[in-house]
Amino acid sequence: MSLPSVWLYPPSLLCALGGDLAAVREALFRGERAGMRTSDAFSPGQPLTLGLADVALPDVGFLPVEQRTRNNALALAAFARIEADYRGLAAGLPSARVAVVIGTSTSGMFEAETAARFRAEHGHWPPGFHYSQQELGSPARMFADALGAAGPAYAVSTACTSSAKALISAARLIGADMADLVLAGGVDTLTRFTVAGFSALEAVSPEACQPFSGNRKGINIGEAAALFLVSRERPDNAPRIRLAGWGACSDGYHISAPEPTGRGAKQAIRAALARAGIDAAAIGYVNLHGTATRQNDAMESRAMAACFPGGAPMSSTKPLTGHTLGAAGALEAAICWLTLADAEGRLPPHLWDGVPDPDDPPLRLVSLGERAAMPVQYALSTSFAFGGSNAALILARENGEDESSPES
Repeated sequence: MSLPSVWLYPPSLLCALGGDLAAVREALFRGERAGMRTSDAFSPGQPLTLGLADVALPDVGFLPVEQRTRNNALALAAFARIEADYRGLAAGLPSARVAVVIGTSTSGMFEAETAARFRAEHGHWPPGFHYSQQELGSPARMFADALGAAGPAYAVSTACTSSAKALISAARLIGADMADLVLAGGVDTLTRFTVAGFSALEAVSPEACQPFSGNRKGINIGEAAALFLVSRERPDNAPRIRLAGWGACSDGYHISAPEPTGRGAKQAIRAALARAGIDAAAIGYVNLHGTATRQNDAMESRAMAACFPGGAPMSSTKPLTGHTLGAAGALEAAICWLTLADAEGRLPPHLWDGVPDPDDPPLRLVSLGERAAMPVQYALSTSFAFGGSNAALILARENGEDESSPES
């Protein structure tokens, strides 16, 4: 039995790189960091480098009070950029054949912490606040209600693998014939609580992060929305890019630290390669998780050295976007989509000081302005999260007729 191809239509991206797909594409390949700014807005008295999505947000007053959050506003702003494509694909489909899967970890946390400060000062909750704004399923429920999508609608919240797993879930829904169209991706917005939590782990750098550098000091937190239309229908007027393979596992090694040998990472990557029906040599670009924390970089470099003994062009794009947490998996899958769609063979650069950690296996990190010898056909995106959650996605660019992916 073979599964239907799972096609990824042009995504919508809102992040530190820009407010639309074209702006993100050009800033990405030029290595621009305009959206990475030093601010203490989310860490009073402690300026940090943050990845800010500097875009106008829509009014959410039309939503039920429990859905009126900044997180949902950013998600709606992203959806507006692909709404026409969604309407075209959804036209004629029964509402029960349209699903929504969104990855998030912050949801209405911004509203909750703002309300808590108000209550501490005034002795009562502010008008317009409702405790259910914090519900993690809120973005998926909002989209399902607004679009009249009656298929499965749910959120995935597995920390930094959330939206990678949302895309895997979308592929599975289509493969199981439970949906013909899935709105899938992730959204997370900056909050004081999140920044304080990572600061308490001593994982945050006040300066620009430098993944895989011997001089790394930690991560930069960011915010983003990244949405895909995932369909069994092949695009006619867009690059033909599909989700060709995926792998996911949980090694449950530690509440926050990754398993140091990269066992779970290797398992997820090899499962993705097997499902795509290719070997490691076919991968033309790898988007690394690359947080610039000592433990992640050590684990990930070992996993990559084991899975790609012949080397492959790799980069972490978190110096350009910040670590967008629950949105990171979909954001970086979208960066892979842009890489596959680029006719010039441009590769996302790895921005760092060029000083490797002598304790980590060396990786083939992409230089600014580097191009592949020919347009990339297969790209891998990896995500690794708290609790030992691991996910790997392989995107493929098709040049000819539709091909079914191998059996799951």
